[in-house]
Amino acid sequence: MHTDRNQIRYLPQVAAAFLPASRTPLSRFYLRTTNAIPHCGVAKGESMAAVNGSGVSLASQAYMEGNAVKETRALVADLCRQFYSLGWVSGTGGSITIKVHDDCIPKPQQLILMSPSGVQKERMEAEDMYVMSGNGSILYAPSPKPYPHKPPKCSDCAPLFMKAYEMRDAGAVIHSHGMESCLVTMLNPSAKEFKITHMEMIKGIKGHGYYDELVVPIIENTAYENELTESLTKAVNICYLQFSYSTLLLPIEAYPKTTAVLVRNHGIYVWGDTWISAKTQSECYHYLFDAAIKLHQMGLDWSTPSHGPIQQARGAISAPVKAGLKDSSHNSETFPCCILLDIEGTTTPITFVADVLFPYARDNVGKHLSATYETEDTQEDIKLLRSQVEDDLAHGIDGAVPIPPDGAGKDAVIAALVANVEAMIRADRKITALKQLQGHIWRTGFQNNELKGEFYNDVPEALQSWHALGIKVYIYSSGSRLAQRLVFGNTKSGDLRKYLSGFFDTNIGNKRETSSYVQISESLGVDSPSEILFLTDVVQEAVAAKAAGLKVMISVRPGNAPLPENHGFKTINSFLEI
Repeated sequence: MHTDRNQIRYLPQVAAAFLPASRTPLSRFYLRTTNAIPHCGVAKGESMAAVNGSGVSLASQAYMEGNAVKETRALVADLCRQFYSLGWVSGTGGSITIKVHDDCIPKPQQLILMSPSGVQKERMEAEDMYVMSGNGSILYAPSPKPYPHKPPKCSDCAPLFMKAYEMRDAGAVIHSHGMESCLVTMLNPSAKEFKITHMEMIKGIKGHGYYDELVVPIIENTAYENELTESLTKAVNICYLQFSYSTLLLPIEAYPKTTAVLVRNHGIYVWGDTWISAKTQSECYHYLFDAAIKLHQMGLDWSTPSHGPIQQARGAISAPVKAGLKDSSHNSETFPCCILLDIEGTTTPITFVADVLFPYARDNVGKHLSATYETEDTQEDIKLLRSQVEDDLAHGIDGAVPIPPDGAGKDAVIAALVANVEAMIRADRKITALKQLQGHIWRTGFQNNELKGEFYNDVPEALQSWHALGIKVYIYSSGSRLAQRLVFGNTKSGDLRKYLSGFFDTNIGNKRETSSYVQISESLGVDSPSEILFLTDVVQEAVAAKAAGLKVMISVRPGNAPLPENHGFKTINSFLEI
């Protein structure tokens, strides 16, 4: 069904989705790994010695024949049969890899089991699996089977799988050729992303909820076809990979939560912390792709909250407006395709944030940390705060105090955290560590009905009108995405999230930096940044957005800071003016 090189040609693109902002070159890893993986000279059915950092011989005969490895071998074979019945690995395509879980061995050093390439997946047996070390070296290669079986060969996806393990700390990776994952990339041949929202199965994707917009990046299957005329080494040399990174459609900053990458006309890669997570998410992704295809057949738009008619949702809607966008070709006013909204001073009175939300978070920091100290969310909050405070101390930031190690006791740690958080709130710092913790504190307040989101009177009506016109509305605030969902989901006007298509926070960048709006434009998939209208009350944000090509209007609301003279932006006093 596919050749060795079919997997190779898009490897640099997919693998870069795993890379952090430092963009560590993949070439050394890939060349080292590919030298070790296919045809590495390991005798079939034999193992190579390897010792982990703690001196445990992971490739000893006893360990290789132990229950952990045996059970994982059998699991991979069983999953391949299941996936074959689902149509994910038919025609010898697709693959799966799982780490051998062992509490005694650090995850990066755990052995890796990987299905071979070019074999009948539904007929695979436990002994057919490749066993690899944590760095990708083959420790065991299966014995060849008699004719007409082909000689065993490690998956062509192996270097890519290794990047998922290395850069995303994955516990398993699944590569599916499921029909849904192939067809969904063909619905819009120019789309660089698949998007869907307001579907129950989105909740099965790590870090997502029903109201979230799920975004899966799409890369081209034949983007670098010309490189295939050269040898594998030349195809992935350093210059080639650096070029791939600089033109990559999938920078990790733009997709911090992605657990999958679609390959157009080909399939999908999905990874998870465990094989259960990877399998569950794969099932949810395929369900959502199938739903999108069927909605498309019905003429409905899967990417909008209401799933209304495609022709309504995707057209430019003309209407008489007071502060609309001028269409030079028709000399008429038209609505934008997307509207991006600030919150404080734009949709919501500044007093609500300054006099209600901030004091609530400040007054409940200690109580919240004490009550939730052992939870995963709070431990992640503490980790982020520790990192931020260390940086603050190194730069001499006022109010920063050292946070003692966990061994000093819960009370001592919480006391230092409270002191730092209070100083951050007083300084109104727009940093992720603070905003994430505040979001978790506010979540408790909203759940207990101690907080209700406040909005200007025109906002709910405008959101409903824009939604009816098929205009997608997004939020961009320095508050965390969780906090944004809470504010819009718990209001005197009911749940307003049904009118919103997505949320952005400082994880995508500072609101006063042009690069942040460039990233948002790319994430929204518009043909031009000018198709986005950004509404804010802050001139510096308006300047940054305009520099990125967005249309901008400034919201003038009671209590907002006065605007400088000759700022050059159109202003509105109400969303109903648009």
